[in-house]
Amino acid sequence: MIQPQAWRYGYDLSKETGLKSGTLYPLLIRLHDQGLLEAEWRPAAKPGRPPRHAYRLTSAGEVTASAGSAIAHVSKAGSKEAIA
Repeated sequence: MIQPQAWRYGYDLSKETGLKSGTLYPLLIRLHDQGLLEAEWRPAAKPGRPPRHAYRLTSAGEVTASAGSAIAHVSKAGSKEAIA
């Protein structure tokens, strides 16, 4: 996520990550259950449309995401050195 405190809709996350809904939504539920993600229902933007679920990282989720990014960065750098 680019802006961890910003509320994001599942559809937007699916488009950004390339994950299909059958993969993404179970992950979002699991992250919410672990306290890493906040979720809330947002009213429809237009009359007649259903409400939408929005998500954002909690403080613990931000720490976990940052740690994961750092590990991925170090791992990627290490694999480049191993190839060279």
